[in-house]
Amino acid sequence: MNWAPVLTIIGLLGACLVALLLVQLARREADAVRRRATEDVATIKEEARSKLADAERREQRLAEREQALAQDRGELEALERRTRERAEALVAAERGAARVISDAERAAEQTRAEAERAARAELEAAAGLSAEEARAQLVARMTEQARNDAAAQVRRADAQARRTAEARARRIVATAVQRLAVPTSSQSAITVVPLPSDEMKGRIIGKEGRNIRSFESLTGVNVLVDETPDAVVLSCFDPERREVAQVALEALMADGRIQPQRIEAAYRDAVAAVGERTEAAGGDAVERAGLRGLHPDLVHTLGRLRLRTSYGQNVLEHLVETSLVAGAMAAELGADVEVARRGALLHDIGKALTAEQPGTHAALGAELARRCGESPAVVNAIAAHHDEVPMDTVEAVLVQAADAISAARPGARREELDQYVERMDKLEAIVAEHPGVRRALAMSAGHEVRVVVEPTEVDDTALPGLATAIARHIEQDLTYPGEIKVTVVRELRASATAG
Repeated sequence: MNWAPVLTIIGLLGACLVALLLVQLARREADAVRRRATEDVATIKEEARSKLADAERREQRLAEREQALAQDRGELEALERRTRERAEALVAAERGAARVISDAERAAEQTRAEAERAARAELEAAAGLSAEEARAQLVARMTEQARNDAAAQVRRADAQARRTAEARARRIVATAVQRLAVPTSSQSAITVVPLPSDEMKGRIIGKEGRNIRSFESLTGVNVLVDETPDAVVLSCFDPERREVAQVALEALMADGRIQPQRIEAAYRDAVAAVGERTEAAGGDAVERAGLRGLHPDLVHTLGRLRLRTSYGQNVLEHLVETSLVAGAMAAELGADVEVARRGALLHDIGKALTAEQPGTHAALGAELARRCGESPAVVNAIAAHHDEVPMDTVEAVLVQAADAISAARPGARREELDQYVERMDKLEAIVAEHPGVRRALAMSAGHEVRVVVEPTEVDDTALPGLATAIARHIEQDLTYPGEIKVTVVRELRASATAG
């Protein structure tokens, strides 16, 4: 039996059944979709109706609000009209009041003017003066009173400033000086050389005095052996010769062999080492002053001052002392410490050049410092420390003050009696040249001068000006260490005798 057709038919029937099932499923899904769409449309319609109702309600509320705003706008416009009317009424009232006040003021002014004219006429008739004459007298009286008040105020301010400045200056100077421990002036014609032992005196003298004669003839210095124990004294007015002799003698004592040939060799070595000693002295002074960066020419010139003295005070020691004092005062005042120290250390450097070049030591020192690249402030401090040029900086003032402190402190300098008497006489003569001076008396070793004036020629208001003029005159015509205080005294006495 042939089964192929049967199987084919069965397959077709199966396919038909599957197709029928798929169609049924598609119809069911379409129905479900249709139902959901119908439900969604109903929901959307319901929401649309709800939103439409809400919109209608909002429109109704907006209409009500617009009606209320329109009513409020009408009320505001009515209020503005009433306010405008009131403001116009107030302006009109103010204008009326202003006119009334103006009329009253004019009337009062007229009344016041008439009263003043009447009062002026009565005063002029009573005083016998016109208004212009009375005004001139009043102005003159007020001017004189103002001038007297101003003079009194100036005197009080000057006294107050002097008290304050003097107290602060004393504190600053005392602080600066107390930090130093410096020597006093000593005899500058001798040099004492200590000996290691007493037998060295015999070697220095030599056989029959041969060594000491050779030493004195070479150096030009007198050697005093027996006057001081354990030391010899080199006596000579030339400090350079004394230094060469001291160096040569110390070299001979260190070697131990003292004979004419060795003396000549030691003398030549001492003379040849002068430049080295000069450089060493200058460098030591710069180091003690706490400075750096000085030009080599300045250091060498400073070293040349190691043997120079002024009134018995060593100039190089004076420069170092002045530099330290100026630096301390600059630190107290808040000024430039470096400029103050450099200017103070170099302020007398021109004294090493006065024998070679014409001019004052201040001008020569300032020119040397300028050539060596020092700052304008330092150059001005050097040039102005004797008031030869104006002082441009506070450091220049400090340099001058430190110079005076170092020179005027007790024990720093000494002066011959004849020079002292001559300086006192010249000081009193300078003061006596001024008109109105009855008597001048120099006091405190020339550091103060008392001036008695004629009371009929000099009044109280002229005393400060006279004191200042005398001080300026002394600065210009007299050379002196430190500073001089001028005190002017005016005394008016009256006496009577009852018989």
